[in-house]
Amino acid sequence: MAIDTLGTWHQLVKTRNVKGLRELLADDVVFHSPVVHTPQTGKAVTTQYLAAAFQVFFNESFRYAREVVGPRDAVLEFQVEIDGVSVNGVDMIRWNDEGRITDFKVMVRPLKAINLIHQKMGAMLQAHQQQQQQQQ
Repeated sequence: MAIDTLGTWHQLVKTRNVKGLRELLADDVVFHSPVVHTPQTGKAVTTQYLAAAFQVFFNESFRYAREVVGPRDAVLEFQVEIDGVSVNGVDMIRWNDEGRITDFKVMVRPLKAINLIHQKMGAMLQAHQQQQQQQQ
């Protein structure tokens, strides 16, 4: 039976449940960041980016304002305020027959928001890498 992709995604966002990504993401998922030029491929790296996003984006002001949904893809427009900056963007999500996410693209505006996201996501990802190195 296929996963309810959007229902599961909304539940993970609401609860900030990073561990739930393991079941939702396909092994060969591709992540497109608004601040990294090249697509990131694989469940592990996509989970790292989304885990950082859960901490940066999903505060009490985060909300999805609109959804455009097709049979195996969706565009979710979001709004959030981060450090006094209004951020507007979209999550473009595609999934396979099993309901696992195969492609996740984030687009953000305005430029001030992109710069802030770049700074905050960079700090989160760097802290995660340092934590992994210490565990080795």
